Amino acid sequence: QVQLVESGGGLVQAGGSLRLSCAASGRSTFSMYAMGWFRQAPGKEREFVARISTSNGITNYADSVKGRFTISRDNAKNTVYLQMNSLKPEDTAVYYCAAGAAPYSYEFGHWGQGTQVTVSS
Repeated sequence: QVQLVESGGGLVQAGGSLRLSCAASGRSTFSMYAMGWFRQAPGKEREFVARISTSNGITNYADSVKGRFTISRDNAKNTVYLQMNSLKPEDTAVYYCAAGAAPYSYEFGHWGQGTQVTVSS
């Protein structure tokens, strides 16, 4: 099992930056889990934002955030990050950290409680 706790959300003006962090804990080895970020805006479904693989660090992004957001991980700290630059009001959402359902699983199966990001125009 993996427990996830996000931090770093807040209020920022359009064009600004934020860095989200997600600390993982549990009996499993963090480096064996793919990690990702999702978000959910009011009245909308949860959507994929970014993903980073286990060992080789391959990343994938939603088209809406490519070139602005960067996902990274520090396996020594059991932490995954989401650096968000050039933020837009449409980036406003609750951001959720996710971990693979099992070691080396492609599907996500563990979720954090979420952190609010609000971008003002």
